[in-house]
Amino acid sequence: MQATKLPNDAKAGPTKPEVRAVLARKLALGPDDHFVEVGSCTGAVTVEAARRAGRVTALERKADRLETTRSNLAANEYDADVRLVNAEAPERLPDDGDVVFLGGSRNYERVLDAALAAGYDRIVMNVSRLEVAGEAARAFRDRDLLDEALCLQMATGYDLAGATSFDADNPVYMLVGEPESGGEPGDGE
Repeated sequence: MQATKLPNDAKAGPTKPEVRAVLARKLALGPDDHFVEVGSCTGAVTVEAARRAGRVTALERKADRLETTRSNLAANEYDADVRLVNAEAPERLPDDGDVVFLGGSRNYERVLDAALAAGYDRIVMNVSRLEVAGEAARAFRDRDLLDEALCLQMATGYDLAGATSFDADNPVYMLVGEPESGGEPGDGE
């Protein structure tokens, strides 16, 4: 797999490569899938999805972040038909999507409801704040949607006086749901 190039950044920063690796597994995208991303920010997830899915729609409410997504897409190779949309979800959420990823927590309950109403097969949400993660997990459960809840904590090694020390990133909470299954956490793979 080729490395994702992100020559342009956004204040929120890209989803870390290690988190994207787990996310790719949970999204389980194939060439026939229409992937929808809510909150594209830097486009790091958009680029990787565009290498796996047949179609990608990236929604971003901030025009400058959408331009960052566009620039980072241009720096990478991919085969998907990609559509960038400047909108605040659930506005303009495609009703023919297969998989939706919520990269942010704004309006997430309305996005969940819209995705369920449209018949999406998989819904994955990343959250960086503990309180929001708890509320989002409850929202997934209330909709009989929570199949898996993960807490991803990464630490990267660096040289410290000739030895290796680690610099820890903040944890990322990942909620995974498939509307048809509606299992309990840990029931997944």
